[in-house]
Amino acid sequence: MKITLGRQSILLLGVNGLFALAGALSGTFLNVFLWKSRPDYAMLGWFTISQQLAIGITFWLAGKWVKEHNKMSALRLGTALSGVFYMLVLWTGKSAVDWIWPLGLLLGCALGLFWIAFNVVYFEVTDRENRDLFNGWVGLLGSMTGIVGPWFSGLIISRMADNTGYQLIFTVSLVIYIIAVIFSFFLKKRKVSGTYCWSEPIRQLSTPKSPWRPLSMGLFAQGVREGVFAFLIALLVYLATTQEYKLGQFSLITSAVALVSYWAAGKWFKPHYRSKGMLTGSVLLLLVLLPLLWKVTYGTLLFMGIGSAIAMPLYILPMISAGFDMMGTSGENVEKRVELVVLRELSLMCGRLFGLTVFMITVLNSPSTKVLIWLIIILGAFPLFGWMFMRKLLIKTTARDS
Repeated sequence: MKITLGRQSILLLGVNGLFALAGALSGTFLNVFLWKSRPDYAMLGWFTISQQLAIGITFWLAGKWVKEHNKMSALRLGTALSGVFYMLVLWTGKSAVDWIWPLGLLLGCALGLFWIAFNVVYFEVTDRENRDLFNGWVGLLGSMTGIVGPWFSGLIISRMADNTGYQLIFTVSLVIYIIAVIFSFFLKKRKVSGTYCWSEPIRQLSTPKSPWRPLSMGLFAQGVREGVFAFLIALLVYLATTQEYKLGQFSLITSAVALVSYWAAGKWFKPHYRSKGMLTGSVLLLLVLLPLLWKVTYGTLLFMGIGSAIAMPLYILPMISAGFDMMGTSGENVEKRVELVVLRELSLMCGRLFGLTVFMITVLNSPSTKVLIWLIIILGAFPLFGWMFMRKLLIKTTARDS
């Protein structure tokens, strides 16, 4: 039977694609912009920590609105606030580094509102059969925007004097966020039902045989890597080359590889491959980091980026699909889907904050490049722990599908 996506799924992919494009244009260079104003690892660490705190808290608080009122308004507000964030960065300019916490909290709230609404709507417009296909398309669109956005931004920034290029790119992102808000009005208003249970994440984690316990630990391990890699790798590429264009080129190449790998994963990666695929992906994600121990150059960073782009779909798709599949295993779980999305994000947030805390302790005591590389290797091993926590759950999923 041919697996297809419905009209609402395609519209949701369109909104996600616009959101991803705006983020790819500016987000790749945001930390470089801040670094050029104040070269301080700790400052970037605090900026990222403030975002993660705001994302987690927003997910938990906004869950009530998303479940009991209008989840589409949360998606639109999150998109709009992302535009407001870049408007404020444009307004403050180099002084943005003096407003790290307010700006980080604003961006975190924007991302939290968008992603809680997106994840809930995503669950509602997909099913077990086409969820891997949808995830593959999300990865495909993310890779396409990653090809076009950073390369274009790097080209513009490198050819314009002072911060003029940054100002132009941030303005373009602002316009795209506005278009995404308009585009979101074509999505149908989703039905709401039930009452939001504030303590559901705690209840799931305190239940001895709840499958959400190993899944939460797997998500925690995923977050440990994500929290630091999300900003540090791009910064290392810039520091190794001192050229925004090279960073754009890095993103273009790695995203082009990811486009192919996500397309292949979306087409051929079936549920019964999840456990072996996740193990293979987590091992490869660690191995491609090892050349950095010899030398940190554009070449070794590019090798790591290409290898990660190939391996990431094998690791991340089982993690995403297994979690959302569990939301549909019973009527109770479907009813609690908003709370379970919140639990999923809180698990990721805790992992990211743990990784960022280790990063902050490291840079405040020994901010040398060699130490940072060892930190990257250690944090890069956490996907293996994620697979260890998830393997029994994935095997059960394989047995159920067969």
